[in-house]
Amino acid sequence: MSDTIRAVILGIIEGVTEFLPVSSTGHLLLAERFFGLGEGAFWDSFTVLIQLGAILAIVGLYFRKLWDVVIGFFTGDTYSRRFVIGVLVAFLPAVVVGLVAGKYIKSMLFNPWVVCFTLIVGGAILLWVDRLDLKPREHDATKFPLLMYLYIGIAQCVAMIPGVSRSGASIVAAMLLGADKRAAAEFSFFLAIPTMIGAFAYDFYKSRAEMTMDHMGIVAIGFVVSFITAIIVVKSFLEYVTRHGFVVFAWWRVIVGTLGLIALALGR
Repeated sequence: MSDTIRAVILGIIEGVTEFLPVSSTGHLLLAERFFGLGEGAFWDSFTVLIQLGAILAIVGLYFRKLWDVVIGFFTGDTYSRRFVIGVLVAFLPAVVVGLVAGKYIKSMLFNPWVVCFTLIVGGAILLWVDRLDLKPREHDATKFPLLMYLYIGIAQCVAMIPGVSRSGASIVAAMLLGADKRAAAEFSFFLAIPTMIGAFAYDFYKSRAEMTMDHMGIVAIGFVVSFITAIIVVKSFLEYVTRHGFVVFAWWRVIVGTLGLIALALGR
């Protein structure tokens, strides 16, 4: 398989799974294990670098809202400043855990067995939360209580285990804390911006010496594909979960995780 085709496939996987509660990291690891995609140091960095494409999709889709927040922050708008502080409060736990335990997590837990188990467990949790008779109190992701932002950020740290899903962890936490499904999903998008930009910057800095012009071209292909795919997925996802909830994504996780365990048990 050529590097170009590999970049396109991985870009599609990233764009489709990044903002769905199904774990993009888990799917990328399984794609490497079972289909030979993304093997090697460069491809490990590639899967992190193309996340920026998915993030720019969020920035593009929410540009007006984000622009108003930025302007409001510098002009003294109380709600804008409170939201920015809330995102930073939610982001900080991941920074702390990443710095303290990131290397351990990557060396010990980044394997397909862990991914398959966490996909199944996460799917079961999604099914449970989706069926709870919750009474949402919060309907605007930019106006959650500050303590709620912190709790969501702490929950997001669990997603450092591959297969858990960053968006899944933050959505479940937000819903249990009183957010409706749409607001929970939207905040997971907003929280992804600093989280994934930080991961991108860190990985790009680490791998900068290994990047050739050929490598940059391959990254650019994956970046564009993940950007386009993420725009399509996010626009469809919000409307879908508002009406139908998360059941289909929960079963997706369970099915993928179960098939993965069967394949691993058979020595595939």
